Amino acid sequence: MTTLPDLVGHVIGGRTTEGVGTRRADVFDPSTGRVARAVALAEAADVDAAVASAAAAWPKWAATSPLARARIMFRFRDLLDRQTDALARIITAEHGKVLSDARGEVVRGMEVAEFACGVPELLKGDFTEEVGRGIDSYATRQPLGICAGITPFNFPVMVPLWMIPVALATGNCFILKPSERDPSASVLLAELLAEAGLPDGVFNVVQGDKVAVEAILAHPGIHAVSFVGSTPIAEHIQRTAIAHGKRVQALGGAKNHMVVMPDADMDQTVDALMGSAYGSAGERCMAISVAVAVGGAGDALVERLAPRVRALKIGPGTDPEAEMGPLVTRTHLDRVLGYVEAGIAEGAELVVDGRAPRLQGHEGGFFIGGSLFDRVTPDMRIYREEIFGPVLAVVRAPDFAAALELVNAHEFGNGTAIFTRDGDSARAFAHGVQAGMVGINVPIPVPMAFHSFGGWKRSLFGDHAMHGREGVRFFTKLKTVTSRWPTGIRAGAELVLPTLG
Repeated sequence: MTTLPDLVGHVIGGRTTEGVGTRRADVFDPSTGRVARAVALAEAADVDAAVASAAAAWPKWAATSPLARARIMFRFRDLLDRQTDALARIITAEHGKVLSDARGEVVRGMEVAEFACGVPELLKGDFTEEVGRGIDSYATRQPLGICAGITPFNFPVMVPLWMIPVALATGNCFILKPSERDPSASVLLAELLAEAGLPDGVFNVVQGDKVAVEAILAHPGIHAVSFVGSTPIAEHIQRTAIAHGKRVQALGGAKNHMVVMPDADMDQTVDALMGSAYGSAGERCMAISVAVAVGGAGDALVERLAPRVRALKIGPGTDPEAEMGPLVTRTHLDRVLGYVEAGIAEGAELVVDGRAPRLQGHEGGFFIGGSLFDRVTPDMRIYREEIFGPVLAVVRAPDFAAALELVNAHEFGNGTAIFTRDGDSARAFAHGVQAGMVGINVPIPVPMAFHSFGGWKRSLFGDHAMHGREGVRFFTKLKTVTSRWPTGIRAGAELVLPTLG
């Protein structure tokens, strides 16, 4: 894929298709606000076709040895490495994030492909000899069948790669439904998998909107659904998919807090907040959107943060000097602007107003500068709700206990961090905080691929986190075999539950 087509289609059975319907959606260049291309929107019949293609391919793929599947993953990983710049350019063209951030996204996704290369080891089961006289027992994990991923706009490469390699390496077929806002990267991923040697039909892409999502959730041929997005949609995904007998992991929203203790290295803390609150224009589920300043830390924190936020370099993602690109769509820009206005109306102190950046030649782009609020209180919407934009709220807490209580009382529990030099505070926070991912002097504690990603409370619906060993468990089912071979000894019928010890 050297140039992006005017129409982004589906990939079904190894072939690109426009689908059975005529519905289309515009895909924008966020830096100019102009329509760049269109994407086909699937009908239920397109989902049917993808499932049929996967169903035809699955028996042979499931019977392929883990070692052979791993070798395809090795080749796929090498292709991702070679095509990092191409993927990054596609991400920047349709999402808007700066190229350096887009490259980082590809690398973090590639790490999961590297993890999946070890699937022969990951699928090794347990064996116990002589659990009873002449009886052995062993357990193994087998693929579910056909799985689907519904992925968000903010990481059009990384999040699909948190699902695809583990699902495929464990012997499943996979149907990807990417965001219709930035769909082109999904087609290149399909091309790279095919080049790596993946058989036709094992991986399919269905572009689309709610019609495609509902068809996936209801389809009897799909056995599991993995989702990343907002909490209301995550709840709907879980309830609907479970009602149709599917396994579900659904990652929802976040409101990630960073607790700043009075003894924190303030320069390090400000650097961390700049990257974690304003990187990728705040369009990250692991972005820090609340800084909880403990004791006397608040004044020093805001005093150092404000000039850094004002000095943020805003520009197109292709500008090598830009630190922050545009938001993904005009609709999302209007939504973030509405939150800034709500914060003012509710009485928060707007220290830095990013609502009117001046970018000559890009007046139609979906740009907003960084905004910084101080003296935010827990009753305000800008504290309670996920903004998903470059808006940081500073909340003041009198002591560590109050700060921890504040974090734990929030409905979301995705990620959190504490910045301190004190080991007692750090350990107490890590032990007591109610969140799935915790950073100690690390602002965005996204686990490496050989660990697992997932939140608590209303940030995760389902029993399994994503990638790592949790991903292997999600995409497989456990089978335990108890085995005895005839020896000629007959003990007669056993009419009670056998005890083998």
